[in-house]
Amino acid sequence: MGKQTKYIVVSGGVISGIGKGIIASSTGLLLKTLGLTVTSIKIDPYLNIDAGTLSPLDHGEVFVLDDGGEVDLDLGNYERYLNVTLTRDNNITTGKIYREVIDKERRGDYLGKTVQVVPHITNAIQDWVERVSRTPVSDTGRVPDVCIIELGGTVGDIESAPFIEAMRQFQFRVGHDNFCLIHVSLVPVVGAVGEQKTKPTQASVRDLRGLGLSPDILACRSAQPFEDGIREKLSMFCQVTPQQVFSVHDCESLYHVPVLLRQQGLIDVLAKRLELGQLDIPSEIAHEGEQLWAQWREFARRRARDLDVVTIAVVGKYTYLADSYISVVKALEHAALNVNRQVKLSWVEASDLEETTMHKDPLKYHEAWQRLCAAHGILVPGGFGERGVEGKVLAAKWAREHAVPYLGICLGLQVAVIEFARNVCGMRGAHSAEFREACETPAVVFMPEIDRSTMGGTMRLGSRPTKFQDTEFARTCMIKQLYGGEDEVHERHRHRYEVNPEIVAELESKGLHFVGRDAETGERMEILELADHPYFVAAQYHPEYLTRPLNPSPPFLGLLLAASGQLDAYLAGQDLAAESETKLKM
Repeated sequence: MGKQTKYIVVSGGVISGIGKGIIASSTGLLLKTLGLTVTSIKIDPYLNIDAGTLSPLDHGEVFVLDDGGEVDLDLGNYERYLNVTLTRDNNITTGKIYREVIDKERRGDYLGKTVQVVPHITNAIQDWVERVSRTPVSDTGRVPDVCIIELGGTVGDIESAPFIEAMRQFQFRVGHDNFCLIHVSLVPVVGAVGEQKTKPTQASVRDLRGLGLSPDILACRSAQPFEDGIREKLSMFCQVTPQQVFSVHDCESLYHVPVLLRQQGLIDVLAKRLELGQLDIPSEIAHEGEQLWAQWREFARRRARDLDVVTIAVVGKYTYLADSYISVVKALEHAALNVNRQVKLSWVEASDLEETTMHKDPLKYHEAWQRLCAAHGILVPGGFGERGVEGKVLAAKWAREHAVPYLGICLGLQVAVIEFARNVCGMRGAHSAEFREACETPAVVFMPEIDRSTMGGTMRLGSRPTKFQDTEFARTCMIKQLYGGEDEVHERHRHRYEVNPEIVAELESKGLHFVGRDAETGERMEILELADHPYFVAAQYHPEYLTRPLNPSPPFLGLLLAASGQLDAYLAGQDLAAESETKLKM
């Protein structure tokens, strides 16, 4: 038998959305700085098989993995913080577990036994966790030393009860020295004097202990650092030492959370609780961990500095919930800080740009156009459904005609094609077959291999190769230079529709070049770049899924460089971070 993986379970109490994902990711990052190999699992108690059919406005962004898994947005946090490549199995849902158990029952695997939540469901959860925790997720190919398990929902929820019970049993399966529980709770500030209250956390811990799990670490969310005596009071009533109680108060940015936890001694507590000193860590990997921490501190330092601000207008249809575009937001932040800028997001609801809004609500219409016109750059992200499509077309038109840096993602590429076909190529009836099936000129068409009858997991999903074309324009285009001159790149996809190949020749003859096509057939348009424009780039794939704090996504990097007037200098080889002692590079 190989080495025993250490497990850290992160649970939440009092309220949902308390920040378990960031605390789990930050904990994993700190362990990586020690040279440990870390993986993560997210448990979502909902009955859906995956997040693919969930509305972004209901559950936030659907994150896509290399293997095509459509998963919870927290897996995006894990990949960004830990620089790992996870699989669909790293996201456990009630639907997946029950489907697995029912399939076994139908095959007769249980030999006529009565199938029950305990032990069959709880055993299936534990077996899944143990199997996935030993799957390598990093470039080294090492079996993970530590697995972070985030338990979605709130302690006491009916739907999470089987997972709580499974973790109660799991602590005995793996042994005391290999299991640690971090409980994230809320310390609210109540009243005019702003007094911090510990009772909600006490009640949450009491509920957790009643279910058979005792927290080893308390991570307490609050607007302000602990007042005098709060840590000691929580220690007394929650049966942990004061050193095991952490104040996770509001910071300058989420990138400061690992710094905050390290300053309070989280690494020392985990090292003692899990006997991490006994793990064999190669010296070169330990050195990489030290370098990672130096780079992360520099990244967080830049986030707190007063840098020049670049405003990017994000023209979308889910703008009322920022989590709908969380990877886009992170990609913009990463790109901005790597070029020594702060990014300010100007959210523009796409439908507000349309003429119908001008008649219904003129104030909203003019405010939306004011935000769009004032921005240094424009980004049109992906989306589904017809609402707001014409507004996105207008945003692409404004960027093209007024030389404003533009980045289109998925639907953002398709609306750029529709706009160019209509207004430059004279195809007045150009539209997408997704929204106008019988349109005069289908500029965007349904992909022939896609299932029209089933919604879940049937799109073109996951990592696919894109090959840059061997044309005079493509060989020297900006986006290829931003990718380091690579002839082929791998990015993640999530779409059912594509640019109609029948109109590509005419579009390219007018200056809209499809510089990247799929490497499999060469007939699927993946990347476009407009000639004679400061930066007009769009991709059919989702580059935001592969952004990293210390290694930003090239299309986003190009947008921020162009919007801040630094693109030409960057492409000429000038070091934009020359004044920093620590260069941000993974």
